[in-house]
Amino acid sequence: MTDISSSNLKQKAIQTALLGDWEKAISLNKTLLCENPDDIDCLNRLALAYTIMGKIKNAKATYKKVFELDPLNTIAIKNLKKLKDLSPKSCQPTDYQINNNFLEETGKTKIVELINIAQPRIIERLRIGEVVNLCIKRSRIFVLEDKQYVGVLPDDIGKRLIKFMKFGNKYEAYVKSATVHKVHVFVKEVKRASRFKFQPSFISASEVPLVFDKNNKIKNQLKSLDKEEDEV
Repeated sequence: MTDISSSNLKQKAIQTALLGDWEKAISLNKTLLCENPDDIDCLNRLALAYTIMGKIKNAKATYKKVFELDPLNTIAIKNLKKLKDLSPKSCQPTDYQINNNFLEETGKTKIVELINIAQPRIIERLRIGEVVNLCIKRSRIFVLEDKQYVGVLPDDIGKRLIKFMKFGNKYEAYVKSATVHKVHVFVKEVKRASRFKFQPSFISASEVPLVFDKNNKIKNQLKSLDKEEDEV
């Protein structure tokens, strides 16, 4: 399978999931896995399709394979916990469609709880799936809804994304949930700069040490970003 045909097949697999054609999604993802059995994103998509179709045993096995390949994979960990107490007999296929905006991809998406959220009268206007803007201001990332302040990304996530954004990465954000006390947004990487080809936008706290190789290449690159940022 060529890189072009593989890429096209991947897009078809994603689109069939978005349209709710789960049987076809299973078939396409299994075809992709014949070419690359260790494709974690593909395995996660396949496991989700199995879950929706009520094939819990298959879903668990697929998520477990992801976990074996990547013990820190948050998507697999989260869904294995959800499936732990489910039995195949208790689950039936569901008529389920995924909002394109909320389709999770390892290292490219993250659900984030905002800090310092706005007053309740502003939060109450938010709608699930609504686009919000990410604005860099005073070394933090502010979340705005049509120029109206909503909240701020936590510093650990914000500072990391600022480095990426200033050198070409682009992100979109959507309201995932909103109450007067909590607001969660779904942040998605939509463009990765070539200099960050092998650097994921999002990592879990336990993964932080893994971003440094024995030659400190990534560590040095992040340091250089800080230096370049100071010079701008």
